[in-house]
Amino acid sequence: MNKKTIGNEAIYDARVLGAPRMLVLGFQHMFAMFGATVLVPTLTGLSVSATLLFAGLGTLLFHLLAKGKVPAFLGSSFVFLAGYFAIAPNGERELLPYACFGVMVAGLLYLVLAAFFKVFGMKKVMRFFPPIVTGPIIIAIGLSLSGSAITNCSANWGIALVAILIVIGFNIWGKGMAKIIPILLGVIGSYAVAALTGNVDFTAVKEAAWIGLPFQMQDTLFGLFAGEVDKGLLLTAVITIAPLSLATMTEHIGDMCAISSTCERNYIEDPGFHRTLMGDGLATALASVFGAPANTTYGENTGVLALSKVYDPRVIRIAAVLAIIFSFCPKFSALISSMPTATIGGVSLVLYGMISAVGVRNVVENHVDFTNSRNVIIAALILVLAIGVSYTGNIMIPIGNITLTLTGLAVAALTGILLNAILPGKDYEFDQDHKGSTSVNFKV
Repeated sequence: MNKKTIGNEAIYDARVLGAPRMLVLGFQHMFAMFGATVLVPTLTGLSVSATLLFAGLGTLLFHLLAKGKVPAFLGSSFVFLAGYFAIAPNGERELLPYACFGVMVAGLLYLVLAAFFKVFGMKKVMRFFPPIVTGPIIIAIGLSLSGSAITNCSANWGIALVAILIVIGFNIWGKGMAKIIPILLGVIGSYAVAALTGNVDFTAVKEAAWIGLPFQMQDTLFGLFAGEVDKGLLLTAVITIAPLSLATMTEHIGDMCAISSTCERNYIEDPGFHRTLMGDGLATALASVFGAPANTTYGENTGVLALSKVYDPRVIRIAAVLAIIFSFCPKFSALISSMPTATIGGVSLVLYGMISAVGVRNVVENHVDFTNSRNVIIAALILVLAIGVSYTGNIMIPIGNITLTLTGLAVAALTGILLNAILPGKDYEFDQDHKGSTSVNFKV
């Protein structure tokens, strides 16, 4: 591999870079997902170490079921935050397993959609997920996360700007290996500056043990069902959380389109949505059984793919193994958890923007006709609902003694799918030989 081509040309077999470079790329993917992934357990009260363990195991399971072809990393899903808060509003340890049960059921619902793809075929099911739906949803995913990036940056804009400038600088002007690891360099550089300026508290790192188990049995579903179970609360958790899977499944389809577009490979056809949905759903179900957050294909790592142009799934699997190894080291978890909020914010600002940019690319490359009022209405409502509901607060729907909570992304996804199915003029036909027919512009 010519050094001048590194970072400028697509690389589908990272072995040409050598083992050391592949390891560094694996670290970059792990760091890219780490900030958002550990934020979910931090907010909900779930175990950070268990989150790392089942992000890694879930990713490997996904790759196994997807025939090792899709360069996707599975990290903590933000969509289910509202569900966790509804069941355990203050992160109560005894209530979190009930929320995890609801998430497990949500994960199993993925298998239903996967079966639809398998039984009815790609062409029929994909009619409900045309570019006018998936494109704006991808855009909304990035935009809906933007608020958290700005909030994190505001903790210390100086530190955040260091991360942003390093990422941009190495991505634009970097040479060789430095050009394809801008995220990792941004994290390290910003973290170092923060440490040198006294903006990092390493007390938790000093007190943490070197080796420890990632989870305790009492926090798992095994621990829950070993004792007295509140059946009413179990039902509430299912009714409250399971419907959120409609949004995450749509998000999964959007992410697969985004990854396919980024890598210029048709992962929708091969290995197919039935396999990727099964991998995502089973990874979520497995994680929830052991008290870890729901998993989802991670947009942050799609952003890393777009920046680095290294599309080899082997690199993602290296990141997964690293996450598993470090999940047994509480000191490492404490070190990462001590990362300045502003560092996470600076890196996220770039990555979340990359996600939305990929969504724009999908719409443009598929020549979506915005002179058609039908398309304008669908795109407009998806974007406004996703951002508007996220800004004003989740929608609460009382159902008897139970309150169903819908996030902005859930409302937007459901609205987009329903409008596309109901409004006249639905002429989208899936045809893998037609440019843009799978919501992206593929080059096979």
